[in-house]
Amino acid sequence: MNKLLAAPLLAALCVPTYGGAKENNTLTAQEKADGWELLFDGKTMKGWRDYNGTELTQPWGVVDGCIQAHGDGSDLSGYIVTDRQFDNFILDWDWKLSYGGNSGMLYHVVEDPYFKVPYVTGPEYQLIDNDGWEATNAPTKLEPWQRLGVDYAMHLPNPDSMVVNPQGEWNNSRIVFDNGHVEHWLNGHKILEFEAWTDDWFKRKNSGKWEMAPEYGLAESGVICLQDHGYPASFRNLKIKQLPRKENQRKAMFNGRNLNGWTAYGTENWYVNEDGNLVCESGPDKQYGYLATDEYFKDFDLTMEFKQLANGNSGIFFRSFIEPPVKVHGWQCEVAPHGHDSGGIYESYGRGWLVQIPDDKEDILKEGDWNTMRIRVVGDHVQTWLNGQPMADFTDKKIGKAQGRIALQIHDGGGIKVLWRNMSITKL
Repeated sequence: MNKLLAAPLLAALCVPTYGGAKENNTLTAQEKADGWELLFDGKTMKGWRDYNGTELTQPWGVVDGCIQAHGDGSDLSGYIVTDRQFDNFILDWDWKLSYGGNSGMLYHVVEDPYFKVPYVTGPEYQLIDNDGWEATNAPTKLEPWQRLGVDYAMHLPNPDSMVVNPQGEWNNSRIVFDNGHVEHWLNGHKILEFEAWTDDWFKRKNSGKWEMAPEYGLAESGVICLQDHGYPASFRNLKIKQLPRKENQRKAMFNGRNLNGWTAYGTENWYVNEDGNLVCESGPDKQYGYLATDEYFKDFDLTMEFKQLANGNSGIFFRSFIEPPVKVHGWQCEVAPHGHDSGGIYESYGRGWLVQIPDDKEDILKEGDWNTMRIRVVGDHVQTWLNGQPMADFTDKKIGKAQGRIALQIHDGGGIKVLWRNMSITKL
């Protein structure tokens, strides 16, 4: 659109509500009693900041009781996020777009300097003026997965359920995320629903736009994000109701038959032997290799057994993510030969060793025999035990802000072989 029109459009997009209608950006007594919270007070940008930032510098502001995107954003800029993270919720908001406008509401967004844009981590409810966008960008047509209401590049709405108000009028949308069950609503009509992290979900993720975005959609919590995609857009009545998390029972991470639930990165070898043990073994390239869960774990209590054969230089990463093709970001509980700090904590980028093991604890490791490693991470508190003996116990703010996968490592250099079994975890 003509950017010269942006300023008058900003004022026109948001008109206060008068008369007998409920005042905007407020909650009724019943809504408060039901657990609803406002994400926007109608007057300030309190509670919002730049993606990966500490304050608000992006071109957003409050106009006539609405959060407004000025229309100066792009694919690489213009994203604002909530100060708080949310996991299970009902999220409700009103929105209005400029002619041909394009925006979006994202959730479970992960922040880290490595991620330059939020959409490679968090799913998006697409907000777009389908007809106006195609008229403005003719002859280009929107793909079905780019249109209004989609779970962007993943799930399409039922076209018969789409009730859209005329361009320039307010619409209402809702996202429900309830322990993996997801719903999109538009103007009081449910337009799509799906289950996250199923085989079908992973098939969609790994065969389309997100094929080269390994962390997309894995997080179970994160910040909520609004997008300025180069078009003025207005938002009001943003409210959220948090839903309870289902109680997690201890579960096996490895079934003893195959690598279901895990993804290998690199050319090194991961397989299940005839005894039902998971084997990590150096390949001919003698490089680093990782076997990472297809699931994120933030707070957890993890136990697994390992036996070091040949060179036992390995490790257990936690709250980690993968940078393609073969690089891990996160923290490692060391599994290494005698004298090399098994049970200690190493940061794979930045600070290096955070906790090393005293010499008098090195004999706790039983080389050539089965060992039990336990890792417990809650908030910023990290604890490890090797064969029942405490090894590391510390707090760290940087770790406390992170979330991510569990990943096993093969160190580079070749000659490494480690067996793993009885791997179980409880989400806390």
